[in-house]
Amino acid sequence: MKLNALGLAAVASVAIVGAAEARDQIRIVGSSTVFPYTQAVSEEFGAAGYNAPVVESTGTGGGMQIFCGGVGVDHPDITGASRAMKKSEFELCLKNGVDSITEVQIGSDGLSIAHSQEGPEFDLTKAQIFQALAAKVEVGGKIVDNPYKMWSDIDPSLPKEEITVFGPPPTSGTRDAFVELVMEEGCEAFGAIKALDKKERKQVCGRMRQDGPFIEAGENDNLIVQRLQADPHALGIFGYSFLYENQDTLKAVAVNGVLPNEETIADGSYTVSRPLFFYVKNAHRGVIPGLQEFVEEYVSEEAMGPGGYLEERGLIPMSDAKREDVRTQAVEGAMMGRYGS
Repeated sequence: MKLNALGLAAVASVAIVGAAEARDQIRIVGSSTVFPYTQAVSEEFGAAGYNAPVVESTGTGGGMQIFCGGVGVDHPDITGASRAMKKSEFELCLKNGVDSITEVQIGSDGLSIAHSQEGPEFDLTKAQIFQALAAKVEVGGKIVDNPYKMWSDIDPSLPKEEITVFGPPPTSGTRDAFVELVMEEGCEAFGAIKALDKKERKQVCGRMRQDGPFIEAGENDNLIVQRLQADPHALGIFGYSFLYENQDTLKAVAVNGVLPNEETIADGSYTVSRPLFFYVKNAHRGVIPGLQEFVEEYVSEEAMGPGGYLEERGLIPMSDAKREDVRTQAVEGAMMGRYGS
């Protein structure tokens, strides 16, 4: 079902009377991975004469909780997400009266593992990454607490370096994607883990170790970048844009022999990639000044098209047909149809 965005103002004004007077800036929360792209659009938007939006990096999960808190000036207009909205989050939105949402895919991103240019070369399989970072691993056919302290403990061909990896917290969409695309796939290489029932296997495959080698570094990916620049022995997990912006000091870890770049992420040969989104609260269109225009700027060819300023920040553009479809839905305020709504 699609709604005419221009016609939303009449409905929205009933829900949030006086919003234009109460708040004259767009408020955006959500993913730290999507944050640099949203910030770039905000800068362009401000340069065009509009009030630049207030953009907060809260993490995907945290952003969904805030976004779905309700309708009105006390609640944000948009949330960025490095994964699709979960059913539980959609139900929370509905519970709190946020019953008209538009999902907008902006492009694709490679989930990168990187380290200092001064560090040794790494080429890791997903199974080896699982062995380094999981709380429990398979050793000698038994599932035990992770004993590995050095990369070379996992495989003698790997660097004789202590395992130190900075990564996102559980509230992050990057963490969700990393577990799904790396940890859960990596654990498939181990027979004793595969033999577990589905519930036990998911718990073993998705639980990160808490004994030191894996360090939760918060929602600010720039802090991970800074730590890697300061410690040539550490690795970090974050979105491709942060690697792209820091290629002078950081280098990527190859996964299954493939390095992340624009070509390998776009063609799928780099298998640790995911779509990126933002979600718009349609009740706020036509009421919060500039919201409709901001959405239009975000999905413009100048922003998310090939050669656009978001690609310059590391975003991998979608196909021409996909971009046109997304643009139409975003501008017209197409309601999410997921989860039977």
